[in-house]
Amino acid sequence: MRVLVTGAAGFIGSQIADLLAAEGHEPVCLDALLPQAHGGALPEWARRHDPVIGDVRDDGLLDRLLPGVDAVCHQAAMVGHGLDPSDAPGYAGHNDHGTAVLLAAMHRAGVSRLVLASSMVVYGEGRYTCARHAVVRPAPRRAADLAAGRYDPTCPACGGTLDPALVPEDAPLEPRSTYAASKLAQEHYAAAWARQTGGGVWALRYHNVYGPRMPRDTPYAGVASLFRSALAGGRPPRVYEDGRQRRDFVHVTDVARANLLALTAPTPDGLVPVNVCSGEPHTVGDLAAELARAMDGPEPEVVGGARAADVRHVVADPTRARDLLGYTARVAFADGVTAFATDPLREPAALPA
Repeated sequence: MRVLVTGAAGFIGSQIADLLAAEGHEPVCLDALLPQAHGGALPEWARRHDPVIGDVRDDGLLDRLLPGVDAVCHQAAMVGHGLDPSDAPGYAGHNDHGTAVLLAAMHRAGVSRLVLASSMVVYGEGRYTCARHAVVRPAPRRAADLAAGRYDPTCPACGGTLDPALVPEDAPLEPRSTYAASKLAQEHYAAAWARQTGGGVWALRYHNVYGPRMPRDTPYAGVASLFRSALAGGRPPRVYEDGRQRRDFVHVTDVARANLLALTAPTPDGLVPVNVCSGEPHTVGDLAAELARAMDGPEPEVVGGARAADVRHVVADPTRARDLLGYTARVAFADGVTAFATDPLREPAALPA
């Protein structure tokens, strides 16, 4: 199978390209080398696939790359919380306009199979249950509650305590950040393309991915990378809120395997979203403490507060991935985090002046 992998020099895309090649497939690699994610020279792990350096928004380039391609694995994106609302044009341009250009080029080339890198951020807050009102959408967290150290959301009907539950793919979608809005827009564009063309899309909603080749020393990096950079500098990792916010940390090699399974599974009818997770939820505090132990560094510092786009708990339901793709994670949390203490990371990225 010949697969165009966009974002193929990146953290996740490079692992997908490696796995495709190892399984006897032919990755066609494209990457724009965005400065927010890449620093210095192209890393050796990306060079092995002779990537094309170019922008997914270049329709002429796509018209040259897509003939003979059997499927597209679309990983290219501007990621992370970002700095402030001034990032919005970048997210809209790279993520949404870029996806629209790619879909149009796929239509021209007659390529009808897409695996799209989506994200758990489309859910906003995760799923919660109330003892009186069953499944509810939580009330927004109030600034006064956060300042007082009351971090858990409450029932919008009775104000009572909520219990976090597993988030299925049919949960209501409520993006809370510019990045999240751009990822949901990608899904909408891809779903419209599938309806218009008869194509099929697996939208893989990644949960908190970590592992080798993560970018470091950038505000666009994931929390695992930020914690490791602090520990490498002899500083304690700083954990927001009380550290008890729950996430699903999934190793990048498991994410790459989920992409391979989606590329080789039967083409879905329309767009089918799938959680890609470990099925082994942990708190952010657990991640900081486990990494501090692995690096023999200072204990985490719990600092309270919360960023505007932060949510309390997002824990995935892994059932659909198992049933439709045959995917279950293989890397245990403790093993993955211990390895991450010494995994190779990407060179420091170019930061805004």
